[in-house]
Amino acid sequence: MKLHDLVPDEGAKKKRKRVGRGIAAGQGKTAGRGTKGQGARSGEEGHLYRQGGNLPFYRRLPFMRGVGFTPPNRVEYNEVNIRQLVEKFAPNSEVTPEALAEKNLLHKPKNPVVVLGKGEIDFPLVVRVHRISAGAKAKIEAAGGRVELIAAENVES
Repeated sequence: MKLHDLVPDEGAKKKRKRVGRGIAAGQGKTAGRGTKGQGARSGEEGHLYRQGGNLPFYRRLPFMRGVGFTPPNRVEYNEVNIRQLVEKFAPNSEVTPEALAEKNLLHKPKNPVVVLGKGEIDFPLVVRVHRISAGAKAKIEAAGGRVELIAAENVES
């Protein structure tokens, strides 16, 4: 058998139908799309939310209506846990948003900082942040530290 003897099986290769090439070709004029209506137009699939007269999916499910909406005045905080402060700061040091940014503890340095209470602390720290949880404040003060809240623009405590 030679390379030129190889041929595909019968019916494996089928010529594509050339539509819209004149009346004699059998698929001229409307090119198999029928007459008028949505199916005859180009781009016939329509929009995802269009369901041809049915109540659209997004209106049938009221609980999905609010998905994806972010309130324009929402405050996004950098969250820092006590465990992270213990790992990165020495005893009696001052914890400020600038110091946290230097130690790469902030996701977005321009956003305000909130300290949360995960972890234990056994040495005093001076913590100056925009917001702190009640549990974190109690742990820092129990270790002999001090908490001071600083005001920030557009922050609601």
